[in-house]
Amino acid sequence: MTAPLPAFGAPPGRAPVIVGVGGHVPPNVVTNDDLVARLDTSDEWIRTRTGIAARHVVTPGTATSDLAVEAGRKALKSAQDAQVDAVVLATTTPDHPCPATAPAVAGRLGLTGVPAFDVAAVCTGFLYALATGAGFLASGLAERVLVIAADAFTTIVDPADRGTAVIFADGAGAVVLKAGDADEPGALNSVVLGSDGELSDLISVPAGGSRQRSTGLPPEPGDEYFHMAGRATYRHAVERMTAAARQSLAGTGWAPEDVDRFASHQANARILEAVAERLGIGPERRLSNIEHVGNTGGASIPLLLAQKSADGELKAGDRVLLTAFGGGLAWGAATLTWPEL
Repeated sequence: MTAPLPAFGAPPGRAPVIVGVGGHVPPNVVTNDDLVARLDTSDEWIRTRTGIAARHVVTPGTATSDLAVEAGRKALKSAQDAQVDAVVLATTTPDHPCPATAPAVAGRLGLTGVPAFDVAAVCTGFLYALATGAGFLASGLAERVLVIAADAFTTIVDPADRGTAVIFADGAGAVVLKAGDADEPGALNSVVLGSDGELSDLISVPAGGSRQRSTGLPPEPGDEYFHMAGRATYRHAVERMTAAARQSLAGTGWAPEDVDRFASHQANARILEAVAERLGIGPERRLSNIEHVGNTGGASIPLLLAQKSADGELKAGDRVLLTAFGGGLAWGAATLTWPEL
């Protein structure tokens, strides 16, 4: 039995409100046909199992910070170039093990001097970073926070592993949060977060950290790459995202039929469909971009929001449900009414 998940509720007058959004993907596109040329797979196999037709991939010399800066710049412009008091970057692929990537991103955005730090929660990183930004606002430490999620995920994926190479891609998304009122458009409602470290081996990069380095032995071949137990991950992703979404809806006072747009972490098409069906949210209310951008890790939700807001599929006044799942294991959900941007 899963224990109840903690939920965040903002104090009166200090609700976290989204006032800007931005997304970025690298220009280099890798199609299924490109992968078929070097992997034992087919376009039909990839589409059937993942829903992906193409993905954006960094070229040599492009790092996570480059993606984060572009998304952050667009979010700041969307927020009418508002001055922010902190930068939170969610990433699984920092530019370096040390230092954190966020200070460099902040500096390139002209935000030198503000607190800037990384958050690591893999594909749930954006929701964890949102909650962190909300905490800064609630405490009065900041009036506006730039929250970015960026991953150059293909840099940690084994290019010869059919199970992961066809899924993961690179990108970034960002939002600007301000301290506002809980009843105004853009305000985050019940934010739910959870984790289960006993299952951390389901999604991991075994080598490169202090656990492996402390042995004094070289890593096992392939351990420098991302590993994922596909079937077990699928089951936990569906269960955890569904449970978190239901709790967030309950905390907001919404029923599934009240949701206008469902924006889930773009893991793969089968997981998205399974979670939406369990929640009773029909295809006409689901937002998805996985066919053209793949699974961009922690960046997937803000990138999805930025793209769908730009193309008009996500409109001001839409009641939105967010949910995500990733390594840790970690999961989360949140609700909001989309603002006019």
